[in-house]
Amino acid sequence: MRYLFEDYAFDTDLRELHRGADVVFVAPQVFDLLEYLIRNRERVASKDDLINAIWNGRIVSDAALTTRLNAARSAIGDSGQEQRLIKTLPRKGFRFVGTVREAQTASVAVTDIPAQQPKPALTLPDKPSVAVLPFTNLSSDPEQDYFADGVVEDIISGFA
Repeated sequence: MRYLFEDYAFDTDLRELHRGADVVFVAPQVFDLLEYLIRNRERVASKDDLINAIWNGRIVSDAALTTRLNAARSAIGDSGQEQRLIKTLPRKGFRFVGTVREAQTASVAVTDIPAQQPKPALTLPDKPSVAVLPFTNLSSDPEQDYFADGVVEDIISGFA
């Protein structure tokens, strides 16, 4: 399901939040919190409701819930002062108060990017492969750079 509000698209199937054409990073618990509030926007969600839904009833501090709420507000351009989308009702709970339109995931395009052709599947080699990445000289002595390079070369030549 895709929920549209302001210039955001909240896609529960892809677990993505879009603002226009940009994807907004949202931590998993913050995403779950937003999803719960949006799905239950017709009522006030208590702290207990949120803890049961997001943390599966585990005991968490009020600070953990407050942190996730602040992150959710930040992700959708809201704040605790403004509360134009997520409203705090003192001693009652929280409610998503923004105007939301529901759309099926496949029917609404968020961006104007044309559909890309599917890429061919990568083929696996017949034998195992190992990638050896360059090492970094962590000492403050630039004359030790050769040592980091030498270790990589030794590992590569050991596989040959």
